[in-house]
Amino acid sequence: MERVDTLTIGAGGGAYPAAFSLVRAGQRVFMVDKKGLMSGNCLAEGCVPSKAIREVAGFLRRAQQGQEFGLSGAENFDYAGVIAHKDRLQTQRYQQHDRQLAALGDRLKLIKGTARLIEPHVVEIEMDNDVGRYHADSIIVASGADVAVPPIPGTEYCLTSRDIYALDPRLARLPHRMAIIGAGYIGLETACILTVFGVKVSVLEMTGQALPGMDPDFVNQLVSLLDPRIDLILNAQVEKIEREDETTRVYYRQDGREKTIEAEQAMMAAGRKPVTPEGSEEAGLKVEHGRVQVSSALQTDVPHIYACGDVNGRSPLFHSAVRQSLVAAHNILAGNLPADYMDFDSVPTTIFTFPEAAYVGIVRDVAKRRGLSITEASYSFADDSRAQIFHETTGELRLFFETGNLRLVGGWVIGIDAANLIGEIGLAVSGRLTAHDLARFPDQHPMASEGISKAARSLF
Repeated sequence: MERVDTLTIGAGGGAYPAAFSLVRAGQRVFMVDKKGLMSGNCLAEGCVPSKAIREVAGFLRRAQQGQEFGLSGAENFDYAGVIAHKDRLQTQRYQQHDRQLAALGDRLKLIKGTARLIEPHVVEIEMDNDVGRYHADSIIVASGADVAVPPIPGTEYCLTSRDIYALDPRLARLPHRMAIIGAGYIGLETACILTVFGVKVSVLEMTGQALPGMDPDFVNQLVSLLDPRIDLILNAQVEKIEREDETTRVYYRQDGREKTIEAEQAMMAAGRKPVTPEGSEEAGLKVEHGRVQVSSALQTDVPHIYACGDVNGRSPLFHSAVRQSLVAAHNILAGNLPADYMDFDSVPTTIFTFPEAAYVGIVRDVAKRRGLSITEASYSFADDSRAQIFHETTGELRLFFETGNLRLVGGWVIGIDAANLIGEIGLAVSGRLTAHDLARFPDQHPMASEGISKAARSLF
């Protein structure tokens, strides 16, 4: 049985940052991934390719609004060219990761295979033509998540995000009409992109709110600003999907009535589910609702086994997985004693709709659940110079401070540059800055970031 210092199950954002750090500290590390590639689902079918397409849609959207800038409108575009751009970007980044991996030499090895926990220190790997067992002093479980497909008859007729965003995607031609099942961030983002491209989109959500689980006030404000051509249907319980010739029919129940939507294509966007390695519970890991339970040090119930990223379900975002991975590495180097901790409240989340929206930390509904008294400060993009330049003056920036000491605990941005602005707000939350600190900082003009200091100054 081959011995290794650390073995990671997965080679995505929850694994390779730790692997790189541990190798540089002198360890010998193996990464196991069923794709045999370093990067995880973010590059394979998630954030990178979806944003590559989304940014093209953003350019087209602004061109379609060209009359506001004295322009005549948008030229026709070729969706095949959009896909080619996405594929080139994914290929470029895979090659970049290969170079990073090669630069570390033989102390870091990537194995293509499926891992199974046999004992707390033993991992079995099933490869194409072989099965091997490895003894690891420490293990990082970073097996990620996969598309969730609910048990609804006819789901085989639905596309998923993989069919739209993976390399050489199954959806190579835009449909005239698309029915999307699920109004989470994947469903809403895809709906916004396709609508810009001229697709008639209906989104069916089984709950009474789009973006279930997010702050209702935040969601309601964002939904009110989405393209009105998107047909958002709430409280829609999908019962079955059928396909005949070139037509897909989605049957659903709403308010006790049976209804049907016909579309050229349907997409299942019911979320993602953690992929827990076989043998996890037998090795001593606690698993609840498919999620490996961890402490803020990312340790499982077995101190030398860590679980990072989507598999623990705490914060299923690539950038969160990267930080979690580094926390695990630091604690492994400390002899599997907690020396570093993950601050989940400082991880920003962005919904890349049009307009985009983002939040971080403790916002209104979380404060109510925790019984925390907060003081709010806001800034309207109607008054913002950059928003006025781009004719995107809807939405707001809102900050949440702990009442009394005015320490920033959270914030949200709905509108222009939200994805960029939330990073500055998240850093302030992580650094435990106060309204006084933010008010003193001279954010740039004419940029939307100056709304952060302006909002803070409104409290004095």
